Amino acid sequence: MSVHRFDVAALPATPWKNGGGSTREIACWPPGAGFDAFDWRVSIARIAASGPFSVFAGVDRVITLLDGDGVRLHGEGVDHRLATPLVPFAFSGDTAIDCTLLGGASSDFNVMTRRGRLRAELQVLRGAGVLPAAPHGLLLAWRGGWRANGRPLAQGQGLWWAGIDPEAAPAWRLDTADAGAALLAVQWHAAG
Repeated sequence: MSVHRFDVAALPATPWKNGGGSTREIACWPPGAGFDAFDWRVSIARIAASGPFSVFAGVDRVITLLDGDGVRLHGEGVDHRLATPLVPFAFSGDTAIDCTLLGGASSDFNVMTRRGRLRAELQVLRGAGVLPAAPHGLLLAWRGGWRANGRPLAQGQGLWWAGIDPEAAPAWRLDTADAGAALLAVQWHAAG
């Protein structure tokens, strides 16, 4: 199994065309796929100004506030205050949504999954546990240090894997000794 490591601080920030923020892409599958061809994509966005979210037809999205005052998401049947850190909120990428800052700039964790191909499950772990096997997944140590099957992950570091035969994919034993620790764990399974 090929596991890829990353450090959020080392990921390049790409400014948005509208000037309202920037995105650090963590990973996408397949690698290098454009916005119309990925099966899944994970990124961290810095939202610096209110404005519309991009529409992604056929994509399911999950957004999680990491830090900052948060945002209000509203439009087409959605009215949600994303103001509590580390509480995921799922919505359809087909929906036209406006984003209004609730104060200063905010950072959020974004998971996008092509509907009909895969389905995503996002968990926020706050203590040791076991994550069952999955053919695709991503772990991000957001608060505190962690160990993932013995691999050390400092705060802001993570790893991802993809395209693994479900029969060969391992479970993940996740450990931390840090008070207030939090780890974001995403797993993708076949749709259906």
